[in-house]
Amino acid sequence: MDTTNAKILPAPPSLIRALTAGFDAISNHISLISFSIALDILLWLGPHFRLTQLVQSIFNQSAALPELNTPEMSEMMRASREMWLLMAERFNLFSFLRAYPVGVPSLMVSRSPLDIPGGSPQFWEATSFGIVIGLFVLLSLAGLAIGTYYFDVVSDAVIEGNVRWIKSLKDWPWTAMQVFLLALLFIGILILVSIPFSCLLSLFVVAGFGLSQFSILIFGGLLAWLLMPLFFSPHGIFVKRMNMWSSVKKSVRLIRVTLPTTGLFFLVLLLLSEGLDLLWSVPPETSWLTLVGVAGHAFVTSGLLASSFVYYRDADRWLEKIIQQTKLSSSTES
Repeated sequence: MDTTNAKILPAPPSLIRALTAGFDAISNHISLISFSIALDILLWLGPHFRLTQLVQSIFNQSAALPELNTPEMSEMMRASREMWLLMAERFNLFSFLRAYPVGVPSLMVSRSPLDIPGGSPQFWEATSFGIVIGLFVLLSLAGLAIGTYYFDVVSDAVIEGNVRWIKSLKDWPWTAMQVFLLALLFIGILILVSIPFSCLLSLFVVAGFGLSQFSILIFGGLLAWLLMPLFFSPHGIFVKRMNMWSSVKKSVRLIRVTLPTTGLFFLVLLLLSEGLDLLWSVPPETSWLTLVGVAGHAFVTSGLLASSFVYYRDADRWLEKIIQQTKLSSSTES
């Protein structure tokens, strides 16, 4: 009986099969890459909402404080101002449209371009913290909303073999709510990890330990370890129409059972995504050849997302068969 049951078990999820099927799905529905292309063109050629004036005003007000007028503090303030102004000059508030954990992938979020072919984009300045907070909330919610629709149509291309644009739009209110709850869960985990870690880091700094880079590495590793079991949390919402909490539990269970294969799958996705991003970033931001990189990035990231849906589907089927086999074996022994 055991030998017969083992024969009906499907093969474990295959990395190569998932990648092949995922990129085939995007090739057959190439319009899906338009989401990523549109976001990158907005962040590259569209107006840039910067924080330069706000950061400059903060340092100007700080320089007026008597206790900061010593030579040592003035030098520290000067170096700090130059660093923050450089960051504020490149930061674009529209980057918040690249939402997490569900969002449209973007090449320009990491490049933060300042120039465009033929000149410079239009620059807008945020002049208060209220504007920054308001835009952060609005743009993040918009990014989650658009990302929800993007994930849904990509999952349709994989699971159903065709893109059901209207049906995905009708299902959007429910899926968007589940994605919003999932984003709150991720934020909560980040806060729970950050608070005790920042307290511990402060103790090390007071004690005189120089752990700045090492501490960031530890924090990143700890956060990745905590979030890795949640990698497939969005997939259950789109593939199996689960609510947020059921999808999270499914993700944890699935990754725990398939960890060796899934860990390799994560690594391949990371290497392909980050490695090819280096290639897409070769053309300068002032060249129209950057459009080639934008299109290439959109195709690859959409293909990798589709591959993750294929892998999730196959792994879920495999796990369900394993559970059925275990129950059947138990009932036979009884």
